[in-house]
Amino acid sequence: MMLSRFHPQLLTLRLLPLQPLKVLGLLPLRMLGLLLALLLSGCGESKLEPLPADATILAFGDSLTVGVGTHSANSYPKVLEQLSGVSVINAGVSGETTDRGLARLPQLLDQTHPDLLILIEGGNDILRNHPAAQTKANLKAMIQLADNRGIPTVLIGVPQKSLFSDSAPFYSELAEEYQLVFDGEVIADLLRSPSLKSDPIHLNREGYRQLAQSIFALLQDEGAL
Repeated sequence: MMLSRFHPQLLTLRLLPLQPLKVLGLLPLRMLGLLLALLLSGCGESKLEPLPADATILAFGDSLTVGVGTHSANSYPKVLEQLSGVSVINAGVSGETTDRGLARLPQLLDQTHPDLLILIEGGNDILRNHPAAQTKANLKAMIQLADNRGIPTVLIGVPQKSLFSDSAPFYSELAEEYQLVFDGEVIADLLRSPSLKSDPIHLNREGYRQLAQSIFALLQDEGAL
């Protein structure tokens, strides 16, 4: 009778012998059902709404968005535009810190009215040893600017200075706070590969192509494309 409450996939599980069930009662099955319910509840949920065919994505950031290290035609926003089939605006400014980005973003959002914001910024703050708390506050304000306008943000983390680090902790903290689509590993992974870099802190043509492909796959996985 209890089996009727479970997902059909449970039919593939090996049932416990009858004698142990007589001893243990139904507690093991109930615990198993609860565990499966928790697992299934977290699957298949997309954080982004599908983008319309005429959508605009605003790629906002610093030199990693500009595409320093290759031609502008090979920057990640341009490659992402080709992969996705929607307009992607390259709004990168080389050398920009988050305080300047925060000052620049409101006008861009109001001018372009994007359907999605991709935010890759903070690397120059890290390189210049700006206080992490202030960098986090600036990024938080940018996310809030987009949120106030109904624009979802995809956050891409930038690694700390150490060679084998992933993104700085404040990126994941902001992603958790705002329930953002987030990737804290892709840039760090790419920068660990000398064949994908044009210099110690910038990617080359192939590196930017792989960054665009990773972001494209992320947008697909989260339901935007």
